[in-house]
Amino acid sequence: MSNRFQIQSLPLAGLMLMERRPICDERGFLERLFCRDTFLQLGIDGDIQQINHTLTRQRGTVRGMHYQVPPHAEVKIVTCLRGEVFDVAVDLRAESPTFLQWHGEFLSQDNGRMLAIPRGFAHGFQTLTNDCEMLYFHSANYEPSAERGISPLDRQVGIIWPLEITDLSQRDAGHPWLDACFTGVSL
Repeated sequence: MSNRFQIQSLPLAGLMLMERRPICDERGFLERLFCRDTFLQLGIDGDIQQINHTLTRQRGTVRGMHYQVPPHAEVKIVTCLRGEVFDVAVDLRAESPTFLQWHGEFLSQDNGRMLAIPRGFAHGFQTLTNDCEMLYFHSANYEPSAERGISPLDRQVGIIWPLEITDLSQRDAGHPWLDACFTGVSL
């Protein structure tokens, strides 16, 4: 296993917290953001197809909860490069013992944490500071026809956001609330 990451399994099967271990000296630091061999050893399969970078200006903004359905379901690895966010993953896997459970982690430029999110999970975050920058590694290309979302305010999931939500896009506000017909994502 790589000594560039400290890895911790989280309560939802397959969800992992990875903390980068920088090499530091008087000039600054070197930090590894991605290592295919390490990720494969952890069971994070799939080559990285896209890397996306976002900026969210306003503190309290929620982005999410997004996912893609098969055959475009994706593994995501996310980290915060500037500011701090509360990053959330919701298990939507149809046969999972933790179906509809959520887990959140604080990711920031200071703590060097990354969340590795398996296929079949919805993902979103809330900004805890202004001008948050996030970096996403995706194992599948974005496919509009496979895109889905659930409401970040869905009572059945019950995410407890740390701040009052100050901004939510019209698209994210329009994601459906789960009902009895939702049986999950079959992978």
